[in-house]
Amino acid sequence: MKLEPQFLLRPLPEKPGGAVAHAIHAALPPGAPDPTLGFLKELPGTWTGKGFNVIWRPNNTPGQDRFLELNLTTEVLEFSESIGDIPNRGFLQPDIIMHGITYMQKIADANLKGGLHVEPGIWATVPATTNPTEPATVVRMATIPHGTSILAQGLAREDAGAPVISDNDIVPFIIGNPGNRIPFPEPDLATPTQFRTPPEGLVGITQKMVTNPNSFLQDAIVGQNITKTTTLHVSTDPTPPVSIGGGSANTAFLEGTPVTGPKTGPNAIAITASSTFWIETIADPAGGPDTLQLQYTQLVLLNFNGLSWPHVSVATLQKQKG
Repeated sequence: MKLEPQFLLRPLPEKPGGAVAHAIHAALPPGAPDPTLGFLKELPGTWTGKGFNVIWRPNNTPGQDRFLELNLTTEVLEFSESIGDIPNRGFLQPDIIMHGITYMQKIADANLKGGLHVEPGIWATVPATTNPTEPATVVRMATIPHGTSILAQGLAREDAGAPVISDNDIVPFIIGNPGNRIPFPEPDLATPTQFRTPPEGLVGITQKMVTNPNSFLQDAIVGQNITKTTTLHVSTDPTPPVSIGGGSANTAFLEGTPVTGPKTGPNAIAITASSTFWIETIADPAGGPDTLQLQYTQLVLLNFNGLSWPHVSVATLQKQKG
């Protein structure tokens, strides 16, 4: 998602001294990291690579409320240059200026060649505030064609070395009670079922990936000399020290009839979404220029029929030159 070079947001009317950041944008040579973007400064450009998607879909067949879709994916993720100075007018405290970039994410099934996901959105930095009392944060604003919009807020940091990527899984649980997990047979690839992606769609997908989707990311960085990692973690339900902000909105179809009883309640409401993005600097073993790699893991909880069903997406992408 690209904007015209001359298009930059700026506060209007502008206060004295407010054009400093705007002047920084205008003076940057093409392709140079924009310091006003903070932890987002390496994102502008095009990233491509592969991933893995797991989603429990609601199923309308009597006696079977679920279908497990598994996708090996290809992805293109494009980030714009800075969109300028984003003014937020303050009543409880002085104005703040955010900075951000737009993006367009396109994901397709690598085996069946069908499009799976298109997502336009914005990543932005938010300075620390006094009312509310919040640290500096990053925020992801996204819209999904299935009928969900999210605003996820959280923290960013930079560390030496490779990221520590924890295991995860796709076991559903009773709504509101993550400790009450309800396993089902569909994730066992050795057990035949008509309620899972058919064999032609499973090429390249292993039991290890289904059991622990983050293993796709863990295996990708084995043997890589990652010298620096920038971590962006955001959630629609942020936890301290970020205590305010974030949420999801769904269409009426996803929300369903908001009463109890048979065939009522959500069709499949995206109740929460959280994601961690790792921007990794990889040293060339031959002494050439460093390369940039982007990995992410995302968890969306879909609520239907009394359970929260994990929808996990992961990918490893490389930044393209030029």
